[in-house]
Amino acid sequence: MSASIIFLSLLFSIVGCQNKETITALRSKTNINEGWHYLEDNAEGIELIQNSDSWVSIDLPHTWNSEDPTDNEAGYRRSGSWYKKTLSFNGIDANTRYSLYFEGANITTDVYVNGHQAGGHIGGYIGFEIDMTPHLNKGENIILVRVDNGYNRDVIPSQKSDFFIYGGITRDVWLVTKPKIAIGAVKVTTPKVSYETADVHLEIPLTEYDNTATLKLKAELKNPEGNVVLSAEQTVAGKKAKIELKNIENPMLWDIDEPNLYEVVVTLFKNDQLLDETSEKVGLRWFEFKKNGPFYLNGKRVLLRGTHRHEEHAGVGAAMSNAQHRKDMEQIKEMGANFVRLAHYPQDPEIYKACDKLGLLVWDELPWCRGGLGEEVWQTNTKNMLREIIDQNYNHPSIIIWSLGNEMYWLPDFENGDDTDRMNAFLMELNDIAHEMDPTRKTAIRKYYEGADIVDVFSPSIWSGWYSGSYKSYQKAIDTYKPQYDHFLHTEYGGSSHVGRHTENPITGEGVINSDGWEEAIVQTKVANIAQIGDWSENYIVDLFDWHLRITEQDSTFVGNAQWAFKDFGTPLRPENDIPYMNQKGLVDRNGKPKDAFYVFKSYWAKDPFVYIESSTWTERQGPEGKKRNLSVFSNCDEVQLTHNRIDLGKKKKDISKFPASGLTWDIDFKEGKNELIAAGMTNEGMVHDTLEVHYRFQKNGAAKALELSYAPLKNGHYLLTATAVDKDGMRCLDYEDKVYFQCLEGGATLKNQGTPTGSEIIGMANGRASIEIIPDATAVDLTVMVLNQNFKGTYLKIEK
Repeated sequence: MSASIIFLSLLFSIVGCQNKETITALRSKTNINEGWHYLEDNAEGIELIQNSDSWVSIDLPHTWNSEDPTDNEAGYRRSGSWYKKTLSFNGIDANTRYSLYFEGANITTDVYVNGHQAGGHIGGYIGFEIDMTPHLNKGENIILVRVDNGYNRDVIPSQKSDFFIYGGITRDVWLVTKPKIAIGAVKVTTPKVSYETADVHLEIPLTEYDNTATLKLKAELKNPEGNVVLSAEQTVAGKKAKIELKNIENPMLWDIDEPNLYEVVVTLFKNDQLLDETSEKVGLRWFEFKKNGPFYLNGKRVLLRGTHRHEEHAGVGAAMSNAQHRKDMEQIKEMGANFVRLAHYPQDPEIYKACDKLGLLVWDELPWCRGGLGEEVWQTNTKNMLREIIDQNYNHPSIIIWSLGNEMYWLPDFENGDDTDRMNAFLMELNDIAHEMDPTRKTAIRKYYEGADIVDVFSPSIWSGWYSGSYKSYQKAIDTYKPQYDHFLHTEYGGSSHVGRHTENPITGEGVINSDGWEEAIVQTKVANIAQIGDWSENYIVDLFDWHLRITEQDSTFVGNAQWAFKDFGTPLRPENDIPYMNQKGLVDRNGKPKDAFYVFKSYWAKDPFVYIESSTWTERQGPEGKKRNLSVFSNCDEVQLTHNRIDLGKKKKDISKFPASGLTWDIDFKEGKNELIAAGMTNEGMVHDTLEVHYRFQKNGAAKALELSYAPLKNGHYLLTATAVDKDGMRCLDYEDKVYFQCLEGGATLKNQGTPTGSEIIGMANGRASIEIIPDATAVDLTVMVLNQNFKGTYLKIEK
């Protein structure tokens, strides 16, 4: 290594920079999330905010909407705010380019360096780079960033979408240094892949190409074990070079079960001196959607077992850490999924890395979600965003689909914005852009039938058993659509469930509510919209998913589907829900804690053996004496044994043709009082177990007459406060579902605005019970807490510290 190159690496030092991801003597990429300042001020000029004394210290990622979307007030802050960072350099090298890379800032951004506008970006879900070089000085440099998530109909997604548009610098920010003559974004294609051989082609752009010097590029391909298997080099003859690495023998393919990743290392030499170096991960695979048939990966049929992912988490909104991003994807993989639709926008770079590493196939989506077609500025912004998405995410082997939109015609933001002729003309433009930039992948849309023939893959809207019909109509629906569309892939199905809410008689697959025998037979007509009249019980959603999976797992010509959605997420359109402003269709809650439905999917898809008795949140039940209850056990084991109060009820073999629970059901004659259930799943390595204790009563509760409060200490030093609705005899009212309102009057505060079952001050009761976490303060004042609703005017409890 030459002395000049060593000097380049040591020339600058950065104040407050930690967690270096990649550092070489040639280029650096340094995380600068720490040590920022934030000013909540909508001022549009830097002269209006530079002297403000209201700056507060923060670290990134950050959003000013971490809690206000899910608080008890309608609306959330849609405006502008400012961020400030000081960067210090010992010197500015004339041969180095200094830039800031933002992984995402929502939704429009302006960046100033030492008072000069250095650049900006339109769109909140894709990364962008700002060149600071012309404006930097030796010593301290002040970076100011204005981000605005205010109403802007020229920027997708539409404000009428069913999710929050979080404002702020919601992802990582990096300080990037490169030589002036540098390698640009390397584009990796794999035009030829088989089990015997594969080719890798590289398109390598250069910044500030110098035809007066001898420039040479070298590419090395390393296999997943880190060994160099091929290399090539060539002299550079222009601003863009191409290198072909041919005939990789017996390649290790990227697959859902073995997601092998090669690495290509590209180096740039100037007059035989090393000038720059970069690397990219490479996945060798091929795929095909058979016409009116299934999906194939590497020549083998793969049923797409999918879900959806929104980018947010309790307490932080969209400003998630990389660990939180990875955990989401690891949970999805643990469940056994092999496919994820990123709804309804491109997501954090950590998500794509995780999908590449875990073997999750990806539907990546342009955020044209509702709002119809806009005018010229809107169209320019939308096309630019599509180009950015494809450019930045092109090299990820996990991506198989570029989605061009979702429900695009709904609720137009512009006059004649739902004109289908105009919409189709623009959709064709987008489709051409996608295929021109990437002919190797498919395009898709969902629920815009007029454009179904424009794209490669189409998803109609099928919500059997939720927004229409019964879940047992699902087979009919997919049989209808299979021949209608060349490549039919069903995304979005499911329904809402409220954690801990259970019923002995969920609505059946025929849309009927059965009587329990305690009351007159229920008169039931056909249910047109279970979403509106259903009980939102975990039991019903378990049955719905169980039926859907039973159908899809046995259909040899079905492409696959994607359940909506993996995790509960916030939405401004659902203030009336049991957890206000939360879409509760998740398989896990907003904190990532699994609901019962998670284990249904796991029973069909997961590899690691497990057994789960329905349900860990259903431990108090009631019914007439002598009336047996059908109990389901969800497991991926071939055989399960159940005992009840130490009495062996026998073994049953798993058979996915049977419903419910693939035949793993037993009729239980519950005894009054304590009932112990133990399920044992048989595996080649031994047994896995689950235990459930159920308290059963033969007396039905009466009408709710009071709310009772109790509490329990938590490991984190907080308390879990629980409100229980009871009848005149003090019996828990298992049928009480009204909302209750929590408040901490003194001595501490509630954990609120989380959108979770124990982090919401307003919440619907689940079988007559609701809880909230209480955080004591540092004073000696005892905690005083209250719960009320319109039926019960106020119940108080004091907790001594």
